[in-house]
Amino acid sequence: MKDVQNQTDKRGIEIQKVGIKDFEMPLAIQRKDDTDKIIYAVATAGVTLPAHYKGTHMSRFVEVLNEWRSKKTLGIEIKGCVEALINRLNAKSGYLKFDFKYFINKKSPVTGISAPMCYDCTFEGVLENYGSEDEEYKFYLGVKVPVTTLCPCSKEISDYGAHNQRAIVSVKITYPEDEHIWIEDLVAQIEKCASSELYPILKREDEKFVTEHAYNNPKFVEDVLRDVVLLLRSNDIIDSFEVECESIESIHNHSAWAYQQEG
Repeated sequence: MKDVQNQTDKRGIEIQKVGIKDFEMPLAIQRKDDTDKIIYAVATAGVTLPAHYKGTHMSRFVEVLNEWRSKKTLGIEIKGCVEALINRLNAKSGYLKFDFKYFINKKSPVTGISAPMCYDCTFEGVLENYGSEDEEYKFYLGVKVPVTTLCPCSKEISDYGAHNQRAIVSVKITYPEDEHIWIEDLVAQIEKCASSELYPILKREDEKFVTEHAYNNPKFVEDVLRDVVLLLRSNDIIDSFEVECESIESIHNHSAWAYQQEG
């Protein structure tokens, strides 16, 4: 059959990324508790396309992802999948991202009742100039951690009470291939930077504890961001990071927001 993708294109434009997006698939990953977990993931994968090729071969992306879905991988090990994409498609650089929901069992702070808490996470790998002296691989681990913030100003100026709300702390980090950071550890450390953690289940004793803990630990969105920045700076493994904190205000029709990028 005629292969249209391999026909020559004369416009002289090399495409930086071409591939597939929003490909839904099961993915086996390793957890800190030494168990394997099948998660629902949404993949975006792309490779460079030389200027003289008309198109890429979309089916080959699915073939590679299907081969790798049961590899029981650590996040940083998705480099192997990016390499497979590059080799299968005769490209020089490749990109792969998995967006997924990750569940961590959390105990309520007083009664100790355990239930799963959900976090939005990403594994992202970029491999440039594969096979050359300039080859470079970067892995990004991303987490979105819901927390509580309680306004210091509201507490200070009010005779009683203070407005509080849910906030989302988004963190994206890079670290070397021979190192590893567990999602569970990163999430737990970020949660401690807020006025209070969130919990999937609370009895009355737990709710009292959470309410009073947040009241005694007021934080602006700037406070949360700075504490997370100090946390990440103190980790010698981390090469670079981005932090974003969005406080979904309970007394405004807009969010408070702060962002920092380093490295």
